[in-house]
Amino acid sequence: MAKYILSFDQGTTSSRAIVFNKQGNIVSLAQKEFTQIYPEPGWVEHDSSEIWSTQVGVAAEAVSKAGLRAEDIAAIGITNQRETTVVWDRRTGSAICNAIVWQDRRTASYCDSLKAQGLEDMIQQKTGLVIDAYFSATKIKWMLENVPGAREKADEGQLAFGTIDSWLIWNLTRGKVHATDVTNASRTLLYNIHTLDWDNDLLSLFDIPHSMLPQVKSSSEIVGETSGSLFATSIPIAGIAGDQHAALFGQMCTKPGMVKNTYGTGCFMLMNIGEKPILSTNKLVTTIAWKIGDQIQYALEGSIFIAGAVVQWLRDGLGIISHSAQVEELAQKATSSEGVYMVPAFAGLGAPHWNQHARGTIVGMTRGTTSAHLARAALESIAFQTREVLKAMEADSGISIKELRVDGGATENNLLMQFQADILNASVVQPAITEVTAIGAAYLAGLATGFWENVEEIQEQWEIKKSFKANHEFPTEVLVEGWERAVRAAKVWAEDSKAETVTSLT
Repeated sequence: MAKYILSFDQGTTSSRAIVFNKQGNIVSLAQKEFTQIYPEPGWVEHDSSEIWSTQVGVAAEAVSKAGLRAEDIAAIGITNQRETTVVWDRRTGSAICNAIVWQDRRTASYCDSLKAQGLEDMIQQKTGLVIDAYFSATKIKWMLENVPGAREKADEGQLAFGTIDSWLIWNLTRGKVHATDVTNASRTLLYNIHTLDWDNDLLSLFDIPHSMLPQVKSSSEIVGETSGSLFATSIPIAGIAGDQHAALFGQMCTKPGMVKNTYGTGCFMLMNIGEKPILSTNKLVTTIAWKIGDQIQYALEGSIFIAGAVVQWLRDGLGIISHSAQVEELAQKATSSEGVYMVPAFAGLGAPHWNQHARGTIVGMTRGTTSAHLARAALESIAFQTREVLKAMEADSGISIKELRVDGGATENNLLMQFQADILNASVVQPAITEVTAIGAAYLAGLATGFWENVEEIQEQWEIKKSFKANHEFPTEVLVEGWERAVRAAKVWAEDSKAETVTSLT
């Protein structure tokens, strides 16, 4: 009997593959970064063929590293960067253009026009989402209107749309399966989270043919099998979930009121709200957490666009660190940010602001400001943004959150995690298994194939590695007031039409 689960963890900056055993331990891991493409300011693209080649490459590497054969893999679970949009020709299997990444802002003006038409309530009622360039529908529309011949091909049924999970499944099955799961579908602005189906009114609004769309599956079922593209042996593809949903499951936040925050390129906080959706009145989104068998769970989510990416910017943009891991050491050279605040709105502001036009801002600098203050302000910006989302979540749910389960690369930064606990006045808990996104996908695939019997068996594997307790004497109010002023400054810059004039002259 096959003894391992292989997880595809296809992220925004890298493709990873991890092999897990029945105890939930990592047997092997492989990772490869891929190209980030910025054709114009505010535009972010990926080469979908590079995503496929890196993902299949690391999968083969992870299995080989572990000394395993295809026969040893019981199932594949897929978790992916969400909202990133691929449109391809069904006949050739080739994408019609680069994938448009979730961070991309090119459709912001179109989103503004939808808001001006008063469509926000209708869209939120159907999808649980807000109108924003973040989601997939406006990206599909842009492709159909701007790629030569795309509209005609779409109308003739020749084009397929997919988020990254669908693109991987299509390639793994050699075009036999065009599918997604409920979590990824719920991020498109096209899926009705109440009827659990593609919504004809929304397809009409965005002028997207139904023929382009994948079949929607549950998060834990066999959707197809690999077809020679990865290994000679067919392996069931049995778990699919968008990265944040997989992390929520991997963190075993299976009961209403349980909350996790993932610190990746962006920052994503989800709260399990049970079997009935709650529509947010505090600018969060309502999303499908997962579907296992006939049971569906919903979640409230706050999406922060720039979290770990601000550290990458310190490295690549400013050059004040040479490796991301150095940021903690640099930040510790300053005992505080000394009034410096960084609002990393490089791609606008996400929840709870949803300001597409805000831009990155640094305020409070003096002649004495050093790179250490900037590093500290950058780390603190991640924690401040997280606090804003948590407070909105408490207001929507009526639940006071005393524990936040955390995961992602930045959780290794003790300075950030302690500041996070202090500014939240809540415990911040890091699990023993750091790869919660990948293991969430593995758990979903394992449940579908009988590798694990039930959720209860999986819950026994979740253990605490480290817990950060809040300092109740922390000057939260003063610091938060400064942060809120800085956010207002970022918004005012965006609103001031003189800003564009200044930019054009420099």
